[in-house]
Amino acid sequence: MSFPVLQQYLARLADPAAATKSSLWLDAAGRAHGRFFNCTMTSVFHPVRELDSGTAVACEGLARGLSAEDEGLSLWRLLENAASDDESVELDRLCRMLHAINFFRQPDGERLDLYLNVHGRLLSAVSSNHGHAFRRILEALGLPLARIVLQLPPTTPQQGWLLGYVADNYRRNGFRFAVHAANAREGLALLERVRPDVIRHDARDTRDREGLARLLVAAAAHGTRILFHHAEGPGALAALHSIAALAGVQPLAQGHALDMPRAILPGAPVQAAA
Repeated sequence: MSFPVLQQYLARLADPAAATKSSLWLDAAGRAHGRFFNCTMTSVFHPVRELDSGTAVACEGLARGLSAEDEGLSLWRLLENAASDDESVELDRLCRMLHAINFFRQPDGERLDLYLNVHGRLLSAVSSNHGHAFRRILEALGLPLARIVLQLPPTTPQQGWLLGYVADNYRRNGFRFAVHAANAREGLALLERVRPDVIRHDARDTRDREGLARLLVAAAAHGTRILFHHAEGPGALAALHSIAALAGVQPLAQGHALDMPRAILPGAPVQAAA
């Protein structure tokens, strides 16, 4: 691991006393856990891959209730209606810190990007300078801001000003960010308005293949990647390959048709011997 400050921090978390004194601690395998509302959680990672080659380029960090398997209950689903705005902000930041620790402590974290979700409540609950608190945490741990992509939640047309304001805050704090587009037209508008690094689109809705192909071409011209998430079966992958062929541009893809979320990051591709 090439992050010495993080390594020192992990050594402190490995102290058995950390489990009683802190909201974060390590288990015997070195995996970080967190505590919120008397619930214990940890991280799993869902790979993001190049559609054509299948090469993993990033992973999305997801919070899960502690389980012997990697398919524990999503803590956000359990707590989002019970927590106040302030508590939601606290949970959001705790999750991002937990994912960053569990990601960069693994050797494969040195070559992949980390995608982190921003909960919808955070957009309005934090009044200014979005990303500043998280940036300070990453800097204190010696972790690379440039390797992190913050995924902003879907917004309504009336929240367009808020999305632009938050995106600008994250950009000024050194983060890349992703936005969600419900369709190709919205994706083109977001491309011009907020200049995202990534545009996310649901792979379960690919009816407008020509429109999505145009979005791929326009995004490539802006240096923006299109990520089709929720690719859940062979039919979804076939549709994405068809869109990529129309555009002549390869998107990113993520979904259960490719991977299940796991605690361990995907390894580097092995080159076949000549």
